[in-house]
Amino acid sequence: MGMSAGLQVVWFKRDLRLHDHAALCHAAAAGPVLCLYLIEPSLWSEPDAACQHYLFARECLDDLQRSLAARGGGVLLLCGEAVTMLERLHRVAPFAALWSHQETGNAASFARDRAVAAWCRAKGIPWHQPRQFGVVRALPCRDGWERQWRALMEEPVLPAPACRFATVPVTSDPWPTPSSLGLDDWNPPLRQTGGRRAGIAALDSFLHERSRHYRGGISSPLLAEEACSRLSPYLSHGCLSLREVYQATCRRLVLLGPEAQWQKQGLRAFLSRLHWHCHFIQKLETEPELEWRNLHRGYDGLREHEWDEARFTALREGRTGWPLVDACVAMLHASGWLNFRMRAMLVSVAAYPLWLHWRPVGIWLAREFLDYEPGIHWSQLQMQSGTTGINVTRVYNPLKQGRDQDPEGRFVRRWLPPLRRVPDTWLFEPWRMPDDVQRRCGVIVGVDIPRPIVDLQLATRQAKARVHALRREADVRAGKAAIIEKHGSRKGTPGKSRAGAERNLTQLRLDW
Repeated sequence: MGMSAGLQVVWFKRDLRLHDHAALCHAAAAGPVLCLYLIEPSLWSEPDAACQHYLFARECLDDLQRSLAARGGGVLLLCGEAVTMLERLHRVAPFAALWSHQETGNAASFARDRAVAAWCRAKGIPWHQPRQFGVVRALPCRDGWERQWRALMEEPVLPAPACRFATVPVTSDPWPTPSSLGLDDWNPPLRQTGGRRAGIAALDSFLHERSRHYRGGISSPLLAEEACSRLSPYLSHGCLSLREVYQATCRRLVLLGPEAQWQKQGLRAFLSRLHWHCHFIQKLETEPELEWRNLHRGYDGLREHEWDEARFTALREGRTGWPLVDACVAMLHASGWLNFRMRAMLVSVAAYPLWLHWRPVGIWLAREFLDYEPGIHWSQLQMQSGTTGINVTRVYNPLKQGRDQDPEGRFVRRWLPPLRRVPDTWLFEPWRMPDDVQRRCGVIVGVDIPRPIVDLQLATRQAKARVHALRREADVRAGKAAIIEKHGSRKGTPGKSRAGAERNLTQLRLDW
């Protein structure tokens, strides 16, 4: 079909699917459709972007291209900044409207969206942005947010629409190499594959088989690989919609018989975590500054001026000397994934015994997590680091976590080969091995494996004392109520009081 005054451009961002795609459905109803994907060098040069994100997005787009080709369409791929590329396209193919889902991303994507909005206003082009998640833009108050979220989740899932695809005198740009965008070349060999087909396969296997082990399995670094849904990268890149996952889970619950009570409990817990997914993204939508500054400003200066690069390097390279921590870093680097409890433990170790500020740690982890979702990521970084001012202090002892979650040492030995020769007695504290035991098992502490970089017990005790002393200060306590009013959950009790919201904050956990 040739150009038309009614040409509708659908800009795919982190919503790489055809099903339950409100922007595509509305555009298809309005006129001929041009599907557009932009590779924006400025966004890929941001410090939280990684090669694995880029390659996963390409796999998702390749899958989307195949689906569109089967319907007689395709995606126009342009490489350049958003406003420049939209201007380039508009010159040769004047379009009547721009469509895309609302996005709650990092500060760079937020600035990009403001620039696109200004360009659209100047051109007189309406930009329609339907909601993708249960996040409400310009939300004045959290009261009633739960009802809005549930109402959106229960709306009918939109089928892939029949589109009249437009052709324009513009050819797609080639995919830039990761290095040309300033990305390193690390692609985790065990990471998940992108695309809707892979996402649907993960959803089906979870609902029918793997969810049997969800309860009791998601905390263990060994069991969580299979027990967790593993849907997070497909949700963060939009191969699956949150609503279709929610409704598919509800349907599965109805079909399960009374003999599957354990699996039902797991699926109900999973549904609760889908709610928390949007709860945390709403925090960043409401207060974008939490990406780079403390949510509670009373904590400014707590860690910022005592940065220790040697400790940070040891953490990133898996050389802290604490076996479970180093094993988790090894798994994360190889797979792009780690279960929530182990993620929380890594941040806790960084924030307390290593006394590292959350922002550089968060940038490192954003690149390591294939499923990096800014709203969830930065909220969790601050919560686990104790700078929200409203959450119970969470300090994970990596020695206790190792004994509790990996009692036989299978996980640690899998990811740290030198420890395979260490006897069970010393596995989680190998630096305590007598010299003769070290010689017999051929593992010399300080040579084959690192010594702990700090005294765990002493450093943790000192860190907790500093945080708790700050929490007791009158002005810090006074700032707490306003944060609860702005960001506290009202889950389960519409119109919940401020005190009730504060009590509910003890539930804020997200286990994928």
